[in-house]
Order: sequence, then C-alpha cells, then structure tokens
Amino acid sequence: MLASGYTSRPMTHPALSHRFCTAPMMDWSDRHCRYFFRVLSRRALVYTEMVTTGALLHGDVPRHLDFDSAEHPVALQLGGSEPADLAACAKLAERWGYDEINLNCGCPSERVQKGAFGACLMAEPELVADCVKAMQDAVTIPVTVKHRLGIDRIEDYDCAHHFVETLAAAGCTTFLVHARNAWLKGLSPKENRDVPPLRYAEAHRLKRGFPGLEIVVNGGVHTLAEAEIQLAHVDGVMLGRAAYHDPYLLAAVDARIFGDSCNVPSRRDVVDGMIRYARRQGEAGVPLRSISRHMIGLLHGEPGARTWRRMLSDPRLLAENRPVLFAGAVDAADAGQSGRAARAAA
Repeated sequence: MLASGYTSRPMTHPALSHRFCTAPMMDWSDRHCRYFFRVLSRRALVYTEMVTTGALLHGDVPRHLDFDSAEHPVALQLGGSEPADLAACAKLAERWGYDEINLNCGCPSERVQKGAFGACLMAEPELVADCVKAMQDAVTIPVTVKHRLGIDRIEDYDCAHHFVETLAAAGCTTFLVHARNAWLKGLSPKENRDVPPLRYAEAHRLKRGFPGLEIVVNGGVHTLAEAEIQLAHVDGVMLGRAAYHDPYLLAAVDARIFGDSCNVPSRRDVVDGMIRYARRQGEAGVPLRSISRHMIGLLHGEPGARTWRRMLSDPRLLAENRPVLFAGAVDAADAGQSGRAARAAA
C-alpha cells in the first residue's frame, strides 16, 4: 500500500539507525528500487533520490513522495538552499510519512550548482545552518546532512571541521560524509564519484573531533568486509552503487552488520517477494520494466547471471508485464548452470 500525506499513518517515529544505509542515487533509488532493497534487508536505512524543493512546491507531489509502507525506515533527501522552501517541503515529507529529512550538500553537477545547492553549499555553512534550523523548527523527525569533505582541490581538514561545527551549533547531529572532495569544475558527476581521492582518515578525524555527533561514511565502500572496517572508526556506513550493482550483498546486512539472529533470504526468496510486489504494482498500472531494471544485478557473480540479465532486459518479455518472468528467469539461470556443470562432469 502506498504511503501518502492523506493516509492515517500514526505520527510516531521510531529511533533510526544509521549503522548501515543505502545511498540516494539519482534515477536509481526510486520507490521500486527501495522496495527491492527492503526485501533484501529489514534493517538498512534507505534513502530516496534527491528531490528538489521546486519539484515539490510546483510539481507532482505524489509522484515524488509516494512510497510503499514496507519501505520504512525511509529518508527523503531534499535539494535546495532557501530555508523557507526547505521547511515547507520538510513539513510535506513528514505529513507523507517519511522517517527523516536529509539535505543534499554533496552533489557536484552543474545543474545543481546553477540552482545554488548541492556541494557548492559547503562554501556557505552559515546558510546551511539556517536551512537545517528552519527544517528542524518545522518538523519533529530528524534532519540530517549529506556532504563532502570539501570542494575543489583544497584538501584542508579545517573546511570539513568548520562546516560540521557550524551545523552542529544549529542542532544537526547526524552527518553523512562522502569521504572525498567535490570538484565543481572539470569533472562530471560520475567522475566526481571516483577521481577526487578518498580521505577516510579525515572522516574518521571528524568522529574523533565530534564524539557526540553521528558520523556516517560514504564513498568507495564495496563490500560488507570494507563496511566493517569503517565501522571500527565511525557510527555508520552508506553504500550506493556497490549495493545497486550487487544487491544481494544486502541480504547479509541484518545478520552481519546489525547482529540479528535471522535467516539470510535466498535469491529465490527475494524473487518470490518481488513477484508479489510486481503483481500489486501491475494492478496499479506500473509497467514491469520499472521494477525489473533495479533487479538486474541480483545474480551478480553467479554462473547464471548472464541469462538472468538477458531475460530481465528483453523488451518482448517485459512488454507482456507478467511478474512470473522473474521466476522464469531464475529457473533459466539455474538450468543453464546445471547444464554447464553436467557438461563439465561428462
């Protein structure tokens, strides 16, 4: 069932854990992606893709904010730099049932820079503090900030320290730190995810410098083993593209990162859950390809992965809008794997 500002969700907000989060990813972490992540992990905190204040104040609000109630805990990431607009959007998000509001101070794209928000806000910590304060005054749910260590090629720890210090004075207690700078000129957003060097030591230094704050590290973490290394130094870790391209790693998060005594769902368990979801969504007119595109990596590294990817990308099969395609694809992948094993043994 979709959550919205017009449903009767109780106004109670359980304590969130940032110990393990999935990142806001433009064009990727939509509601179908987040539901898929939730089937894999009950405990990970999932973030929406960035939604601008303009899109909410002047656009199709349900299209941007609707989500399935199973997605909780779920955080909305906002893009903007006008305190009053952000406060209005934060109110809207709380009404819609989100568990957290996150302000984007890390996106380096030129389009975002032209809107005077994203990573360029790191040069204006006092303005960001005003934005945070305005949102906190407007809502009862947590307000957090996602940011870089700095901008351009000035790798000075004092920049990050001053930014965090200023926002902490305004009441922000949780910082999601992409542990590299954002180069505002000369690099594409994709290059900005890889080219500026990672500086985990400075993210760890932020935690030592602000022991009372919650510091979550993002950037360059590809496995749960790497996440565990980071958790020895900070309060949480956030995975983005690694979780998207190899989503099954999320299946072990509840047991390995949170210490839950629970069974790890098999890939077939995940497929069964997504079939049920796709059937419900199909009844609401959602095309199967809107869901299947996020599941391409489920068999990442497995012998039948190519068959799985081919079937979930086949326009002819997707046009039928039959969720049993997922079951057929995993069966075909298993059959191909068995056939290869038999030929190898012959």
